Amino acid sequence: MTSYLPQNEGYLQYWLLLLSIVSLGNSIQSYLTTSYTRRIYSAPSTTVTPLHARTFGTYTAIAAIIRFYAAYNITDPVLYQLALWTYVVALGHFYSEWLAFKTARWGEGLAGPVVISVGSLWWMLWVWEEYVR
Repeated sequence: MTSYLPQNEGYLQYWLLLLSIVSLGNSIQSYLTTSYTRRIYSAPSTTVTPLHARTFGTYTAIAAIIRFYAAYNITDPVLYQLALWTYVVALGHFYSEWLAFKTARWGEGLAGPVVISVGSLWWMLWVWEEYVR
């Protein structure tokens, strides 16, 4: 079973793999229902449509694919940077929806993705030199 896991040293690659799998599950869920997406975009004046949920799911699927490839090719500088940028874009999106557009409210729906994005971004920047050669 371990032969299917990324083979480089360190734990970041496993984290990226885990998040890619979770994100892919979230993408599928976004195509099936709007319930999770409504938890993020929960401001009273916000309406989450099925189209909005599917668009969110599509972006999340693209990010999951990039993170998956980065997990298995963690020393590739291009894939590492692309994975890092997925977190930057996610943070920019979540913060803008919360602070600028007021479509999201701070709570369990928004806190999870923000904490994961901030933590992952910090970790990737912290260990950059260990992986990108």
